[in-house]
Amino acid sequence: MQLYFTGILIAFCTFFIIGLCHPLVIKMEYYTGTKYWWTFLVIGLISIFSALLIENVTISSILGVLGASLLWGIGELFAQKKRVEKGWFPMNPKRKSEYDTLPADETLCPVHSGKSKFYFKTAADDEPSESK
Repeated sequence: MQLYFTGILIAFCTFFIIGLCHPLVIKMEYYTGTKYWWTFLVIGLISIFSALLIENVTISSILGVLGASLLWGIGELFAQKKRVEKGWFPMNPKRKSEYDTLPADETLCPVHSGKSKFYFKTAADDEPSESK
């Protein structure tokens, strides 16, 4: 019986690439904001275009996964900014002026703005806050 490790290698690399992109998006938003989103676009498109030209299935697959993950990271970068504005992640104090405060029912979708259709009003939202 002969074993083929190509699928396992591609799966491991996919897991590794996605695992690297998650903290990369968080760190990039913290240190530079969203102004360098185009780097994800350029590297992602280069990776996908390169995947089209490479005959080796393993390398082509890994480049395709890298490109798709970086393109997905563009949306995540803008969603990360909203997560910071909601207070879910720490804000870079050096770039405090770049952030707005978002209400709790604001959607995180980078395309749709406004209230999230998944936000459910709770009893605590109806209670008036007491200030003295």
